[in-house]
Amino acid sequence: MPSKKNVPQSDLLSSVFNGAAIALVVQLLGIAVAYAMEVLLGRWMGATQYGAYDYVISIGTLLGFVACLGLSNSLLRFIPEYSVREDWGKLRGIVWGSWRYVFLSSILVTVVAIAVLIGWGKYSTKVAPSLLIGISAIPLWALVRHQREMARGIKRMALAYFPSAMFPLLVIVGAFYYHQNLSSNKAIAIAWLSLAFVVVFQLWLLKWRMPKQSSITKAIYVPREWFAVALPLLFNDSAFVLLSHTDTIMTGTILGSFEVGIYSAAFKTASGVSFILAGVNAIAAPMFATLHTQGDYEGLQELTATVARWLFYPSLAFALLLIIFADPVLGLFGSEFIAARWSMTILILGQLVNVGAGSVGYLMQMTGHHKKCAYVVGCSALLNVVLNSILIPTLGIMGAAIATATTMAIWNIWLHRLVVKHLGVYPSIISTFL
Repeated sequence: MPSKKNVPQSDLLSSVFNGAAIALVVQLLGIAVAYAMEVLLGRWMGATQYGAYDYVISIGTLLGFVACLGLSNSLLRFIPEYSVREDWGKLRGIVWGSWRYVFLSSILVTVVAIAVLIGWGKYSTKVAPSLLIGISAIPLWALVRHQREMARGIKRMALAYFPSAMFPLLVIVGAFYYHQNLSSNKAIAIAWLSLAFVVVFQLWLLKWRMPKQSSITKAIYVPREWFAVALPLLFNDSAFVLLSHTDTIMTGTILGSFEVGIYSAAFKTASGVSFILAGVNAIAAPMFATLHTQGDYEGLQELTATVARWLFYPSLAFALLLIIFADPVLGLFGSEFIAARWSMTILILGQLVNVGAGSVGYLMQMTGHHKKCAYVVGCSALLNVVLNSILIPTLGIMGAAIATATTMAIWNIWLHRLVVKHLGVYPSIISTFL
């Protein structure tokens, strides 16, 4: 593949490091507050009510991702591409045109979901009030995510993550007022109000931070171009989120609120292993698109190798600490949550494969191979559903952990092989030793 070094590599890596440092600091703060929120909600509500809360939030989050129509991830490709080409009209068009599409789509998804819930008489008494509140938050989940990706696309990392980091803090403040008799319904309502505040605050900041050239240029709308990329990403996004929430939703549906409560504590704790991956990807994803547009594959290899080293060793150290101190960490939620320690260990091993493989998902999506990525993740999501449906009834929450960790390992290894095949880039930690 041709190499075209338009950007000095030292400047590129410096940019990635500075951006990742900002993203990591803001995300670390957000993750710490979010984890504190989960711990406090677990302690204040107990495993059963906490499980009901997380079950509803998982459904709302999943449908919110679907409502984004794949446009959110497409921003990370189109904004850097239009910026490099100085096509400010299309940049303005993709930013605000996609926002309107997501808003209208999320309203439609909400209406359909409420109609389905009303027609599902099985949940007309107990779960329906919580689900109705959670489903009505679908537009909020969708817009929070979409506006975050806008900020990432223009490389405003603090703007991307700081407003979202406010959400768990607002939930903590609201839930503390009711902590002596906090129920899942009250917690979900507090989450709804907190999301609404974050959406408005994000939007206000974004209007001031968009590139000046785009604000004085007439918007150019090319929806066919956008949706040609976005619709495969919609499938891809939905599959990714399904991978993230299948275990929680199926555990809640099959085993009940108590089991999903203790499993959710284990899952959220294990997910902390990959927080560095998320932070570095926050700035690296647009860089992947920029280097691919420039044809600089040597730079892309250098970037992915550097990212692999930054990701793996801190994540490995953190994973070992979680495994060693599993009981006291899960005990923060309450003594009943310690029962999930072995499930958490299995999930941590799956997360280590995820981190060790490198930024394989974003590499495929940002370099024009999103359809191949969508196929891999779609097959993995289907496999995840099958494994969970088999293992949860027989092994309980341990089965959910095995299904999720196995699926995570399979799709990361599969995508790694495709990155090597189609880009000639070796993104895993193993490649840094070769």
